[in-house]
Amino acid sequence: MTSDAVRRVQSGVPWEEAFGFARAVAAGDRVLVAGTTSFRGDVLYGEGDPYEQAKVAFTSAIEAIGEFGLGVESVIRTRMYLSHARDMDDVGRAHKELFDSVRPAATLLVVEGFIDPRVLVSVELEAFRG
Repeated sequence: MTSDAVRRVQSGVPWEEAFGFARAVAAGDRVLVAGTTSFRGDVLYGEGDPYEQAKVAFTSAIEAIGEFGLGVESVIRTRMYLSHARDMDDVGRAHKELFDSVRPAATLLVVEGFIDPRVLVSVELEAFRG
């Protein structure tokens, strides 16, 4: 695959520049969205609320695939990382509201924590642009 076949977009969160990564990368028929939290710029939305954090994070991830002309109907895989198992139902409810009509393959994991301890949820998604 040539470098012309790969396109990257940034969202502007500080960690993209600090760590050297893109919010989303399109390669071939796939668009991959990196771990996305409810930060928009330097502001954390939904502090203390896993449902709200999941909604904001997934909305940001969906906006990232929008840069490639895709929408929620193109999502084929999601991953949800939670810092607390107790938040599973809230995050699952947010996922269902956004993806129920699409039914992507989904994985939910509990992790030890995130860079910022206020973050309760991080999400990833993969879209198909065939």
